[in-house]
Amino acid sequence: MKEVYWLRQHIIDRSRFTGLVLCFLFIISSAGFAFEADIYQVLPGSTKKIVKQADKLLRQGKLTEAESFLKRAAEAHPDDSAIRLRVAYLHLKQRRTVDAYNISLGIAQAEEKNSYAYAILGSALLSAGRFPQARQILVNAIQLNRKESLAWASLGLLEFYENNIDEGILNMREAVYLEPNHTDHVFSLAQALARSEQYKEAARGYIKYLAISRGLDDERRARIKGLIDFMEYLGGKHELYAIGGAGQTTIPIRIVGNRPVLQIRVNGRSQPLNFVLDSGSGATVISKETADLLSLKPVARGGHAKGFGGDGRFEIVYGFVNSIEIGEVKVRNVPVYIRHFHSQTNKIDGYIGLSLVSKFLTTIDYGESTFGLMRKETPEAETIRSSGTAIPLRLTSSGFLSGEVRVEGVEDPLNFIVDTGSSVSVISDDLARLDPVSSFAGDAKMRVIGAAGIEENVPSYILPKVSFGPLTRSDISAISLDLDTINTTTGFEQAGILGGNFLRNYRMTFDFKNSLVIFVPIDAQP
Repeated sequence: MKEVYWLRQHIIDRSRFTGLVLCFLFIISSAGFAFEADIYQVLPGSTKKIVKQADKLLRQGKLTEAESFLKRAAEAHPDDSAIRLRVAYLHLKQRRTVDAYNISLGIAQAEEKNSYAYAILGSALLSAGRFPQARQILVNAIQLNRKESLAWASLGLLEFYENNIDEGILNMREAVYLEPNHTDHVFSLAQALARSEQYKEAARGYIKYLAISRGLDDERRARIKGLIDFMEYLGGKHELYAIGGAGQTTIPIRIVGNRPVLQIRVNGRSQPLNFVLDSGSGATVISKETADLLSLKPVARGGHAKGFGGDGRFEIVYGFVNSIEIGEVKVRNVPVYIRHFHSQTNKIDGYIGLSLVSKFLTTIDYGESTFGLMRKETPEAETIRSSGTAIPLRLTSSGFLSGEVRVEGVEDPLNFIVDTGSSVSVISDDLARLDPVSSFAGDAKMRVIGAAGIEENVPSYILPKVSFGPLTRSDISAISLDLDTINTTTGFEQAGILGGNFLRNYRMTFDFKNSLVIFVPIDAQP
């Protein structure tokens, strides 16, 4: 991730070229340009075989082997932009964002009509979280060549991250239409379809992904098979997250370790259960012990997920809940995950994920210790939307909410997950190693309880100033963790997690429809 921070600064340093690109956007024609005129016809026989083998290995996901072949081809033909762009694409898949950016930028400067160079450049900017620049470059690539599938796919992901899911799906469909057997395009489309609750089609997409993928390890194949089973199960249900009961409700909560704990009723059971509101999770999670208490049986399972703590892995088990009642609101047909919880100090039965509450304006008032749900169409909803400071959020591929955060000592904004389920804020190991952030290290070591187990002796930091939009807090405690586990699934790099020790100073309202979170400082409330 260190290279992503370098890329952010490098983009500023290279702003002159970016300015030229933006000017160029207004004068280019929409005529198509075929970048790879057929590389196989112009290369010598020996190099042609090497490039073909590299392409085959790329399709199979064997990146290390593909890299060795491409290096040989690049050494034989150092000025061949087609080979160099294959190398840049490989770097994108390896999350070597700066390398991909540098190669594609140089070629785009030299070859103004090379649509694939712009597609890779835009994709690198997207991975670094530079959304406005990425959008302009990707649009440029498509205007140069309407058949540039990578540009369509990346533009689709960008729309998805900005919560324009239907538009994102249209762009991803275009990418799959242009390259029906491109594994990344097929997988991204299936993921977006699942997010929009088109489960049957998502299942077909994942089935196709397995059929065209080669070289998948057994663990990933097992995860995809389990996901297909779950998607097919959900596709057979009439309506998911069906809302009933009152138009709005407010209930008391407890703040335990900076986390909002509320009591809910599951499957009509009279005795309430303790759930944490977890904006760092896309789906609702129930402990294995609570699932046994409720007689919930797995509806699908397969493979292991990666998480914090322990050995970093836990089994993926899917379940289904008939109803969840929060105050006077009732939500029926709720998909859930079932897993073992590694600590029961505070007797937590589960975590409420974003999908359960995404059809409401959702408010956590840390000052008044209340939790509220309000249907978006009620008259009071607009009053809430205008009641405080609204800060835009983005949706990651894995379903997290991410916002731009500034940390003292780092010039550019960073992407942080907004996580009410995390007691303390987090910075990535890579960010912690940067000067002057490394100078903020504290003496204390902390114990972290994660989905995959318990991790001891985690380094801690005291960040002098952390800002989320115009909101600033001083001396925020944070721990340093390896966020690679998260960043392999988010789609764009996350530098940290904004946890409860920052959020608890506010009344927060999540407006999922408009991709906003609205903050009112506790000391500013009437």
